[in-house]
Amino acid sequence: MKLASFIHAGQATYGVVQEERYQLPSADFIGRYPDLVSVLQADALRELEQSAAASGNAVQASAVRALPVIPNPPKLICVGLNYKTHVAETKRGESEYPSLFLRFNDTLAAHEDVVLRPAFSERFDWEGELAFVIGKGGRYIPKAQAFEHIAGYACLNDVSVRDWQRHTHQFTPGKNFPGTAPFGPYLVTRDEVPDVTKLTLETRVNGNVMQHASIDDLIFDIPVLVEYISRFTPLSPGDVIATGTPGGVGDRREPPLYMKEGDVVEVEITGLGVLRNRIGTAA
Repeated sequence: MKLASFIHAGQATYGVVQEERYQLPSADFIGRYPDLVSVLQADALRELEQSAAASGNAVQASAVRALPVIPNPPKLICVGLNYKTHVAETKRGESEYPSLFLRFNDTLAAHEDVVLRPAFSERFDWEGELAFVIGKGGRYIPKAQAFEHIAGYACLNDVSVRDWQRHTHQFTPGKNFPGTAPFGPYLVTRDEVPDVTKLTLETRVNGNVMQHASIDDLIFDIPVLVEYISRFTPLSPGDVIATGTPGGVGDRREPPLYMKEGDVVEVEITGLGVLRNRIGTAA
């Protein structure tokens, strides 16, 4: 099942993606579960699928405006330096533990949103990533049970303002400009992804391939991340974890290459769709 959040008739809602149409659940269902986080909290994905199939209420994709797949995650946790190719290009050593940082919810953007580069920085860089969404909460989750806690997967672009990222040893400033983390176009539920390690990630800028990697290349794989993160904080339904970017970022090219106004950046992951955004400049 593919799930999307969007605005229809002026209201934020969600539905099941069926090719070029979105199937909406019944008004009663939406009244009980106003967003996808509440659906996950209630363990109601199957009920959502049944309600959407029975409602007969479908809208064309062209009639809605996309929202981030999960617009309001309880936590948005990102992993840095999690591919050997990216570690090598940054000239850093591998860490014994995952390198983590947090993003604020207002940094999320939707498929086809214009992502605004701050006018005072030219160092606006792409980072295509696989993100997963927690479906069942928990604490101290062992690796062997990690996938039982995952609702599904989506593309995310962890756009970075590199000069601000390097102001201190912490990544927070360069990772938290508003609207710089496009997330979508939809969430593919775990049952449709039998082996996430077989997926391939590709990032393109104006059609040119900048990153190409297998999810199997992660240094800290998804079970390790779930186990590690759940040891220091409870994981909740709707939490989003972005697993890191492979080598090929613009900042480490010779010469460096950054996104500029008018560029189109795409993140594509096998079976998860294409996340597409145009770059603009903030006033």
